[in-house]
Amino acid sequence: MTPGDEHDYGESARSDEGHGYGRTRLRLPENDPYGGARRGGRSSSRSLVTVVGVVVLLIAAIAFANRGGDDSSSTPANGTTGDKPDATSTAATGTKPVDAKTGGIPTGYAHDAQGAQSAAANYAVALGSADMFITDLRHQIVDTVYAPAIAVSKQTALDTAYSSETFLGNIGLDKNGTAPDGQSFVSRVIPVGTKVTASSASNATVEVWYTSLFGLSGEASTNPVSESWFTTTYQLQWTSNDWKVTDFQQKDGPVPVGRDQQASTADDMTKAVEEFGGFTYAR
Repeated sequence: MTPGDEHDYGESARSDEGHGYGRTRLRLPENDPYGGARRGGRSSSRSLVTVVGVVVLLIAAIAFANRGGDDSSSTPANGTTGDKPDATSTAATGTKPVDAKTGGIPTGYAHDAQGAQSAAANYAVALGSADMFITDLRHQIVDTVYAPAIAVSKQTALDTAYSSETFLGNIGLDKNGTAPDGQSFVSRVIPVGTKVTASSASNATVEVWYTSLFGLSGEASTNPVSESWFTTTYQLQWTSNDWKVTDFQQKDGPVPVGRDQQASTADDMTKAVEEFGGFTYAR
């Protein structure tokens, strides 16, 4: 249905003539896109024009948002920019990303709510990585991420979970957490955003919304790499001059609507995972 099909003003005016109340008429221009009869075979082209138009507007909006506010002639005398957003409104917030790392994991966060968010995002990446399936690397991650008071107990619980041959077999790995020949194991967490729901000098509760890639890439894979969406709530404690995890709970979603995109080949997926590194997250 094209715009205007449900309100054909021309027909309404003609049909009202014989009833004495059709004296006020609306005459539309000849080339008005909202009037006239339906035209077949135009819906796909109009949809394409609409999509292209939206993309162009989006690109223009992004360019405008990132443009420096250098037009001094439009700035009021009080120094504000009126309805125009300040150039810093799209800038990153908080302190710069941490420089220190322990076992490849960023550490040494700011003692504030933003530092807690940065810690939660980076710890989510480490705890969701493929290294968690290798015993020595898992021990290093747990010692770095968890608070010292509970690291030992968490180590035991995670060793039991990750050494289960049933669990490993279900995802296509052997008892050592190794992928079959010719295949690559992919387990990667990509945070989308963080939110502090509680904060004090010694404790913080942070939610991390993220997408996860998980599976085996390779021609013979029976568990291809798939995408999932989760939100994990981390309980953090300020200890040993840094934020550390004491507990967490995971739930599904929010899950966005998937686009109609063709899945990449196994070779393309393997190449992408090997060539594209991760990020250090900070607020």
